[in-house]
Amino acid sequence: MQKKLEIIIKNSNLIPNNKMVNNFNQFFNLLIEGNKICNLTAITEEDEVIEKHFFDSIFPHFAFKENSKVIDVGAGAGFPSLPLKIVRPDLNFTLLDSLNKRVNFLNNVIADLKLTNIEAIHGRAEDLAKNSDFREKFDIATARAVANLKVLAEYCLPFVKVGGAFIALKSGTCEEEISDAKDMIKVLGGKIKEVVEYKINDNDRKLIIIEKLFSTPSKYPRKPNQIKK
Repeated sequence: MQKKLEIIIKNSNLIPNNKMVNNFNQFFNLLIEGNKICNLTAITEEDEVIEKHFFDSIFPHFAFKENSKVIDVGAGAGFPSLPLKIVRPDLNFTLLDSLNKRVNFLNNVIADLKLTNIEAIHGRAEDLAKNSDFREKFDIATARAVANLKVLAEYCLPFVKVGGAFIALKSGTCEEEISDAKDMIKVLGGKIKEVVEYKINDNDRKLIIIEKLFSTPSKYPRKPNQIKK
């Protein structure tokens, strides 16, 4: 596993070290064990976890400015936030998830890896984004394939400060999603700054960087049933 981990770190234009490799190795073992208790991921083969979870999470590190305060919305099993924290210890993370079992898993990983300036909290984005302690308090909000981009933007952009960014990790076939989301992103105070294309093996991926130009109107985010309606 060590060589494969070193390769993905180098392929992300980072310099691997023993601490990074050991942390990824430990995280992999915790993920496999945790998956027996809580449904964290359908991907459990070592090579696939390294490529589809670890590499996909760390490749976008260049879009995260140094010492940024980041919220990972719908953090799930900790992607992209935990791999990013392993390779970018300067980043400060809040991992948000609506399922307590996942939050407990995330906090266990954080404790076992002895990571600092990172915490997992239980809550729903539509509620927490209305809380003045969280609303527009982050330099970056990120999310990885949680929902359609239009919906995702409504959940994430309210957390971002003006001048910050929402960074979404999506599949390579999301052109229609991007087009459909543009008007809503504008309403929420954002604008698509850049779409970066990359590959994981033969799978196309897209990194969508949305800058926050002005404050999100207070009515957003709405409740899930209102968004669907």
